[in-house]
Amino acid sequence: MNQSQPDITVTIKLFAIYQETLGMPEISYQFPPNTPVKAVLDRAIATQPQLAKWRDVTRFGIDREFVTPDTTMHDGDEVVLIPPVSGG
Repeated sequence: MNQSQPDITVTIKLFAIYQETLGMPEISYQFPPNTPVKAVLDRAIATQPQLAKWRDVTRFGIDREFVTPDTTMHDGDEVVLIPPVSGG
């Protein structure tokens, strides 16, 4: 099977430390099909290494639902990186 599938495009909504560090409320990334949502954070950390300290405490959402880091993204998904929130 030689034909490759086109990349998917996802929109990433940024909050708290991610928005402060990347300087914008949302970004779009392209990935190969069948990419897990944790790849979004990997790419953000690749461009902004200071975000690495949040890797193990960030939760993920796709289309307003919490998902596991291994959940596969699909074209047009809205991804949210959810850092820990302080307060009570």
